Amino acid sequence: MRIERIETYKAAVPLIKPFKTALRTVTVAESIFVKITCDNGITGWGEAPPTVVITGDSLSSIDSAIHMVISPFLKNKSLLNYESIFQGLKTILVGNSSAKAAVDMALYDCLAQLCKLPLYQFLGGHDKELETDFTVSVNGPEEMGDDAVSYIQQGFNVLKVKVGKDDMATDIERIKEIRQRVGADIKIRLDANQGWIPKDAIRAIRKLEDNGLNIELVEQPVKAEDIEGLKQVTDHVDTLIMADESVFTPRQAFQVLKTRSADLINIKLMKAGGIYQAQIINQLAETCGVQCMVGSMIETHLGITAAAHFAASKKNITRYDFDAPLMLSKNMIDGGIRYNQRFITFSEEPGLGIKQVKVEGGVSLG
Repeated sequence: MRIERIETYKAAVPLIKPFKTALRTVTVAESIFVKITCDNGITGWGEAPPTVVITGDSLSSIDSAIHMVISPFLKNKSLLNYESIFQGLKTILVGNSSAKAAVDMALYDCLAQLCKLPLYQFLGGHDKELETDFTVSVNGPEEMGDDAVSYIQQGFNVLKVKVGKDDMATDIERIKEIRQRVGADIKIRLDANQGWIPKDAIRAIRKLEDNGLNIELVEQPVKAEDIEGLKQVTDHVDTLIMADESVFTPRQAFQVLKTRSADLINIKLMKAGGIYQAQIINQLAETCGVQCMVGSMIETHLGITAAAHFAASKKNITRYDFDAPLMLSKNMIDGGIRYNQRFITFSEEPGLGIKQVKVEGGVSLG
């Protein structure tokens, strides 16, 4: 089973509503789709969205990395030697984690198809159904309250609320408004996207605790590189603290785990460089008794399908942030995971179960 051809396609889908965080505002979901064709006719698919403010990857850098470096490395290699392929993919170029992730997804798609298994079963098969949260973009308190109520009415029970864009007092008002509007039973997670400094984060989280706002966790309250600050927050609040942008690689995960700088880790394939590295991060965390979430960037149904298959395969992954396809104005993918409001299920098709991808210039068959 040798790799014959690697192709890329550009995709762009408008969002239903702008997605706003402390780091960026997105109105159109752009991606590079990757298609790998093997000599036995099996084709695998992957996706890489550009997230310059987080991964440093742009559309052009992703496409260039795949065609100029990764494709020559992979061509004519046997996928039966996949350990050496994934090790090589990890080291063949520095950074470029999104490009690596898209290719990694497509390779795993091919491997699972060869074994005639859905990818989540090929990787471990722990769960058959997941429950995703839904993200409330950072806006004024009243608009965020309206959005939160709308998502609850659509059947979601867990809200991921974006904060950290401006002053702390406004963030607290946002959270109070949402909690008042949705009631006590809805689970609320906060994501500051590196928007706070340690002392302010501690002060704000303690105030939320004192006001009984019942926040499940706070994700990445401080700058990605500030591991000491992250630990300071974790040590001085009762609310669970999750590392996100602080953890791209297994080595970074080891540093956070060794210093007990966070209670949880958010794994994203675009940060980790794909499923191969993501599995190592999860194994490190599990060894240390730390649970993981699997999240995503603003990706289409394709990339989220790969992330969901990985998440469903492992016991230690207990939280899921896979709402991005529900934010898009259309679905370019036939096949993959299925949504029933907040619940995600998997087909028994082998691999990712992608049947058709609508790409620039027409429809490409999977």
